[in-house]
Amino acid sequence: MFNKKINLLSGGIYKPLILFALPIFLSNVFQQLYSTVDMVVVGYFLGEKALAAIGASAVIFEMLIGFAMGVGGGFGIVAARSYGAGDETLLKRTVAGSIVLGGLLVVFISVAGSLFMKPLLNLLNTPVDIIDEAYSYISVLIIFAIVLFIYNLCAGLLRAVGNSLTPLLFLIFSSVLNIGLDLLFIIVFNMSVRGIAFATVAAQGVSAVLCIVYIFRKCPNLVPNREHFRYDGALYKDLASQGFSMGFMMSIVTLGSVVLQRAINGLGYLVIAGHVAARRINSFFLMPIVAITFAISTFVSQNKGANQLQRIQKVVRYGNLTSMAWGVSASIILFFTSASLVSLLSGSNENIIIENGGRYLMINAPFYMVLGMLLNFRFALQGIGKKIIPVVSSIVEFSGKVLFAFLFVPMLGYFAVIICEPFIWCIMLIYLIFSFYTNPYIRGKTND
Repeated sequence: MFNKKINLLSGGIYKPLILFALPIFLSNVFQQLYSTVDMVVVGYFLGEKALAAIGASAVIFEMLIGFAMGVGGGFGIVAARSYGAGDETLLKRTVAGSIVLGGLLVVFISVAGSLFMKPLLNLLNTPVDIIDEAYSYISVLIIFAIVLFIYNLCAGLLRAVGNSLTPLLFLIFSSVLNIGLDLLFIIVFNMSVRGIAFATVAAQGVSAVLCIVYIFRKCPNLVPNREHFRYDGALYKDLASQGFSMGFMMSIVTLGSVVLQRAINGLGYLVIAGHVAARRINSFFLMPIVAITFAISTFVSQNKGANQLQRIQKVVRYGNLTSMAWGVSASIILFFTSASLVSLLSGSNENIIIENGGRYLMINAPFYMVLGMLLNFRFALQGIGKKIIPVVSSIVEFSGKVLFAFLFVPMLGYFAVIICEPFIWCIMLIYLIFSFYTNPYIRGKTND
């Protein structure tokens, strides 16, 4: 069971897509469980200011996670093409190049983050009464960024060869461990929010180690030898452009949220607490859409390597229909439960927290289907090797959030925060639909 791979290159499309996406969805659930359990523990045991401190730095953590997932996923796209083409030597050289480039990247992130994190929190207008706790939390995660990257790289490589189940199983184990460590560090050791960060790093480190051991024992085609580490300019260029473009694509979007967070921080800690609770719930409801998106990325990449255009066209269509169905379902659920979920997650009875969080969820939910299709087209373009268009779309999305943060939030308050992303999603979907269906490869005009 642990070594079972799903065939994405032949046979049916919808069933293997769902079977491959399901472990990714559950992985996302448990990945979010880390930060959600952190919030619940903090909200109930440390109070609203400590919760706001994590919330004020949460978008920075999301940007880090997004970049790690993006780079790992981008490297995985190159690996999936090699796997789809049946070239095991190229696959091992791809893994070796991913290790080298990823190691250099992690060192840079840790050093730069350690130097500039406190100024960044000040730049984000973090309230003075929570900035020290916010820094103590995020600085630990930045210093140990290597742990986050290793897991995401290993998970991306396993998914590239059709195995999305194994990373899930290890992540489930470490998520349960994270809950125990949260309670231990907060209740027994009285470590405040810094203890929450150490619990996250320790638990994620366990899943990273388990993934590495599994790859060495069960996936010899992903274990490079010394000769596979020889520099290959063309391969390293492909890895760097694919991995970093996907990492930047995901982090640029989150960077827009960082800028938006600056505007939110100026609205007071109760608004911050309500927003961070709503964002966490929002993240859970977006997980099925994100899982389909990552499954499409691997599906498209493997079939691009095998040059099977019709399967690529069909999987994008099926993914869009699935995203639409989930968007409708999520809207109905959140219409009845949003306020209760915000109250439960925040551990607060404050009207400002519950009302703002509830409005955010109810207005955003109908646009989940728009975001789902947007991501499907964006990652499908990445999968066929078109790196620039998705990055450009992310830059436009970032620019829209900056515009809202500096122009509309001062005029409309938190309501501008609520409508910001749905408005941008609609614009970006139109752009990506046009880019995808006018692409020469998708139209069958070229094999490149």
